[in-house]
Amino acid sequence: MAINQMPHNLDAEAALLGCILIDGDIQSDLLEQLKEEDFYQPSHQDIFLAMRAIFASRKTVDVVTLTDRLDRDGKLDKIGGIQYVTELAQLTPSAANYRQYADIVKRDSTNRALIRAANSIIENSLTAGDERAALAFAEKQVYDLSSSGEASALEGMGDGRVIQEVIQKFESISADPNAFRGLETGFKHLDRITNGLQKSDLIILAARPGVGKTSFAMNIVENSCLLKKKVAAVFSLEMPRVQLVQRLLCAHAGVSMEKALKGDLKQKDWKNLMRASDNLQKSRIHIDDSSRITPAEILSKCRRLKAKEGSLDLVMIDYIQLMGGEDEGKKGRSAENRQQEIASITRNLKIMAKELNVPVIALSQLRRIETKEPQLSDLRESGAIEQDADIVMFINRPDVSAKEEDLKSGKVVKGAAEITLAKHRNGSLGRIQLRFLGESTKFIDVDAQGAPEEEPQYRKKTDFEDNPEADDVFPEPPPEEDTGIPD
Repeated sequence: MAINQMPHNLDAEAALLGCILIDGDIQSDLLEQLKEEDFYQPSHQDIFLAMRAIFASRKTVDVVTLTDRLDRDGKLDKIGGIQYVTELAQLTPSAANYRQYADIVKRDSTNRALIRAANSIIENSLTAGDERAALAFAEKQVYDLSSSGEASALEGMGDGRVIQEVIQKFESISADPNAFRGLETGFKHLDRITNGLQKSDLIILAARPGVGKTSFAMNIVENSCLLKKKVAAVFSLEMPRVQLVQRLLCAHAGVSMEKALKGDLKQKDWKNLMRASDNLQKSRIHIDDSSRITPAEILSKCRRLKAKEGSLDLVMIDYIQLMGGEDEGKKGRSAENRQQEIASITRNLKIMAKELNVPVIALSQLRRIETKEPQLSDLRESGAIEQDADIVMFINRPDVSAKEEDLKSGKVVKGAAEITLAKHRNGSLGRIQLRFLGESTKFIDVDAQGAPEEEPQYRKKTDFEDNPEADDVFPEPPPEEDTGIPD
């Protein structure tokens, strides 16, 4: 093959078309998985398109129907006439090797697509004015090729394979309740309700300003990476990397950040800081503090991190409303356009979680509406945040907005915090009591501070979804109903 020629194998293409002609049992398989551009020779493309049109009209693809279709399309003479169609049918005496022929054709098609993508990357790189945009373009060109053949087939239940897979999952959980446990957050009651943060889930953590959503998210990163040795990617759009590490270091060391900033640390504090800094240096926490980063850029960086580290266990983004969309830079955007942009961002974050197969924690602002406690309707700028999320969690700290007399009288407990699961696609709703240690910006379980342990309170989904402002009491889950299925 000449150097300037695209990869191709005309014999394999002809043999594959011949297999389609002589074996009706493989026609649906091949005509669905192949594309017009998989064939190098234009006449083979015309023949394939004619075959697919015949198959779509629920007719048998054979020499007669194929020549008739090509003739009606005015392409019969162009492809070599009836003689060439007949030769295709006679070329392959058996369709037994059709998979090998298809592999050859798909291999050459992929190589041609890679060459075209490489040429596009070269042309774009010659004129690109932004190195980040050029890199994103190159990665997208290659990734689009790698994902083009990943579409799942529409499969029935007849073979029982998927059903058996689910039954085996239930059996594994019965034998070991932790068999399918997700990423542990370090907060045991939260882990009990969620069974850990599950792969491919988009988790929205929302709170009003100053309540501690960044601290809580970083506590989860600390618990998973420093204690469980997991790999995390943190994207901080609001806070510089040094401030984020400052919080993380003080929280892990149990040292007052206020005293550290005032230079009022004792010898014990310094020892704890040194020990924590050693742990932090050995951790696999990766922080990016780029401003106005887009979902596409986050996905690109996470792909590279996953390839470098060999795994990726958690992505945290702080926070959604600071992210840029595809229309970044356009002036005069209306509130409606911004809502559409936020909707696009959250949809892409969910797609990213599924593609990377990791839980993605995305922080979100709430509207500045003083209600008794946060509601799903308080999510700022877009209802799509609620729609795309698998889990929506709110942080509520009454002491943040409490009056001084309420704190002194004990009506409001300083540091008392509550995590409310307002949406949980695959489990129960509920609320968990925590304590917030303001000095070290750290949330902890209630019993970790010596207080009596409280079980999480549960609520049926219908109670919350039908009436978001329902009474605060969370009833226990209803008793099991008789399903009519014998034991």
